Amino acid sequence: MMNNARIKNREELEFAVFCIENIASRLGKNAEEVYQALAEKSDILNSYIIPEYEMLHTQSKEYIVDDIISLMNERGLQL
Repeated sequence: MMNNARIKNREELEFAVFCIENIASRLGKNAEEVYQALAEKSDILNSYIIPEYEMLHTQSKEYIVDDIISLMNERGLQL
């Protein structure tokens, strides 16, 4: 199901930024910390957020943030 994907267009880039900023806001962290966690300490950005863009971007902000934080927790990713 999960594969590594690169950001292909402006919409995916904007969505990635949206996810990072809203997760940072929810967790009380800065966006740089969240980016590092999703892209450098794990592969969540390229293995989940970007490949699942078509499904995720149709959901509510709360759903998206909850879903990604849940995945972070499942993978033991701490900020």
